[in-house]
Amino acid sequence: MLKGFGNIVVKEIKELIRDPKILLGMIIVPLVIFPLMGGIMSFSMESAKEKAEKASVLVLNNDGGNYSKLFIDYLNFYVNVITITDENATNVVTELSHYNTTELLEIPKGFSENMTERVEKNRLNITATVNFYSVFSGGGMFESVGSSMLDSVVEQFNRVLAPDAVLPAKSVIIKGRIIEGVDPSMLSGLMISRSIAMPLTIMILLTFAMQIAATSVAMEKEEKTLETLLTLPIDRFTILMGKLSGSILVAAVGAIAYMIGFNYYMDSFTSMMPANLNIDLASLGLVPSLFGYILLGISLFVTLLSALALAVIMSAFAEDVRGAQSLVGYIYPLLIIPALVLMYVDVNSLPLALKILLYVIPFSHPIIASKAVTMGDYLTAVFGIIYVTAFTLIMMYAASRLFATEKILTAKLKFKSYGIHPSSFLKSRKNKTFQEE
Repeated sequence: MLKGFGNIVVKEIKELIRDPKILLGMIIVPLVIFPLMGGIMSFSMESAKEKAEKASVLVLNNDGGNYSKLFIDYLNFYVNVITITDENATNVVTELSHYNTTELLEIPKGFSENMTERVEKNRLNITATVNFYSVFSGGGMFESVGSSMLDSVVEQFNRVLAPDAVLPAKSVIIKGRIIEGVDPSMLSGLMISRSIAMPLTIMILLTFAMQIAATSVAMEKEEKTLETLLTLPIDRFTILMGKLSGSILVAAVGAIAYMIGFNYYMDSFTSMMPANLNIDLASLGLVPSLFGYILLGISLFVTLLSALALAVIMSAFAEDVRGAQSLVGYIYPLLIIPALVLMYVDVNSLPLALKILLYVIPFSHPIIASKAVTMGDYLTAVFGIIYVTAFTLIMMYAASRLFATEKILTAKLKFKSYGIHPSSFLKSRKNKTFQEE
């Protein structure tokens, strides 16, 4: 019944792998992307670990008793401690800025007295409190390393002396404003979960748009209708802009549909969180302003234009739709890697070399801008818009020059083919397979 099935399968496999574009896109690129991403994440984690080990914790000792000194000595065993007293301290924000650190621990008056009542007199209803202040700067994966380390030290200190003897009261500092009663670790986790949607949406939007633009040009080349279109009494730059505009509109519809579905998914996920973990980001100033949304929209628009122009240029060198999609697929690592890295890591926490690499890639700027405008850093968003606009103008100029000449019809990018051409394969197998049948 399936006589000759194996021969057909072998023919199909050889037909696919003989094209180096498919071989490169499906096998070589994934083998490069994932080790590269793993290396970036591993290097970032190591850098964050080294940074945490070298970080200093500012301790404001308002107690001066024996137990406060014991607690500082215990803390100094794990992290570098800078101790100040209430006499030479101004305010929390100023002191953190002065000592260039992001964590401050305040030991209030009466700490040693309360510890004496709890530890020596075993009065379980008495606890000592320390106040944590942590600067929140973006919500990356390593944002809450310092706060988590202090939590761990307090927990171990309690194990040595008495369970729950010291209770931390946590606060965060956002844009120079102290927000009491907010756990930095919970806020960082919430910001990470909320920041996943933007990189994914941008990545899918750019992917859809590039595929549409590449398919549009390649299909007309394949069906020989591009020659007719270029002979019409219409400026070729107008034709180019029409193709790009149509691709943007279609891709935007797909992105909106995706965003609606993804937001429903995120809402269903966050609705299962306990009520005490819900944090109003708007009241904390962690929602972009109107000006921030405008900058983010401009950044996304110019990046989209650059991606479409690049897709049009690359598809012009393909003979058919399949070849155009293969060529455009080579750009996907420039979309996927920044999106996945910036999904969990704040760009400011990365080493300088990796930071420069991400800034050089134009498709990473909308993601960087989305986090920057949330924190009120409009200068970073403006810089990204200027850089991507320059890159976009170069791509638009190259695409317009390509459309202005006949190279749009004749340009071809060929790779050396491997394997046996399917027509030769069928000819060589014809007598053996079909005569047997």
